[in-house]
Amino acid sequence: MRELRPDPRPHRRVRTVSRRLVVEADGGSRGNPGPAGYGALVRDATTGKVLAERAESVGRATNNVAEYGGLVAGLQAVLDLDPGADVEVRMDSKLVVEQMSGRWKVKHPDMQKLALQARAIARQLGTVRYTWVPRAQNGAADALANSAMDGRPVHRDLVAEPATTEDDVQPVAEPVPTVTTLTHLLRHGRTEHTPERRYSGRNDLPLSAIGRAEAEAAAVRARELGIEVVVASPLRRTRETAEVVAAVLGLPVQLDDDLVELDFGELEGLTADEAREKHPLATRRFIADVTVAAPGGESVADVATRVGRARARLLREHAGKTVLVVSHVTPIKLLLAAGLDVADDVVHRVFLEAASFCTVAWSSDGRSSVRLVNDTAHLR
Repeated sequence: MRELRPDPRPHRRVRTVSRRLVVEADGGSRGNPGPAGYGALVRDATTGKVLAERAESVGRATNNVAEYGGLVAGLQAVLDLDPGADVEVRMDSKLVVEQMSGRWKVKHPDMQKLALQARAIARQLGTVRYTWVPRAQNGAADALANSAMDGRPVHRDLVAEPATTEDDVQPVAEPVPTVTTLTHLLRHGRTEHTPERRYSGRNDLPLSAIGRAEAEAAAVRARELGIEVVVASPLRRTRETAEVVAAVLGLPVQLDDDLVELDFGELEGLTADEAREKHPLATRRFIADVTVAAPGGESVADVATRVGRARARLLREHAGKTVLVVSHVTPIKLLLAAGLDVADDVVHRVFLEAASFCTVAWSSDGRSSVRLVNDTAHLR
């Protein structure tokens, strides 16, 4: 024993190495508020391996409340796995990321409770930081949230599952070919609201004489595009535009309620100046924040949720085809935002003329490309 060296203890420059984990979380509501659910998963930051998955319904709630539910579930899963881990939380909700980072206040009572719960769990972990990611990079959590809303909850810890033996390995399937779906997005022709740029949401105004001429010009252009399917918002101005084009193409018009324009509520029919004069605070908040609804109406985020449903449905039912989507300013801008993989507030920085064309290509491997924006060459 005398010949054994005493314990030298760790070198002063040696530090404890914490495990690094990534939480991906999301939530959704079909109605906002409506039937809602969240999804969350935990990955090893080094290998990318999924260690845990969570998905559960939260009853009737808003998108934001459901997203906070996903955050809490993801942090709790990390706490169950490794309380000493350093965590990066990745979410496509800028609201949740900014609030949990301390840059924005949490005002909604239900969200306040969940934010406090998330912070209480985070204090039991190593470091926790929050990162906003585009929706396209949060697909796994989104799929779990949809599973929850479809009545299929998930509570799975993959690290606890038995390891795969050699006998369990299945032959590798042939790679699935990539399919590209091309969407031409056509804004409806003019109505009596268009020249004065009035808020025009759920009204049922017909096309004006100029608007009908614009639809006819769009039909001439559409003949060159190889269109196989026509899908439209059911509101009168879009339906009339779609019917003019579809008649030239010899195709039926399929109607999709999720493609209708934003409900402007009490701002309907007003110009921007009239809206600021009549509803100064509400108009300012509505324009400044995509999660704030127009007084008595919808928010841009509400429209993004249903346009996302329409897009998923379109790509599922018409995969590999060339589709004409006849819709309104806000839904088309949100489809462009999804194609560009940017935040929804881009709607305030894009201008679309009546009867203009935009084009987005969507690949089955998750990639997309915007090929055309606000083309009006056919109207000259």
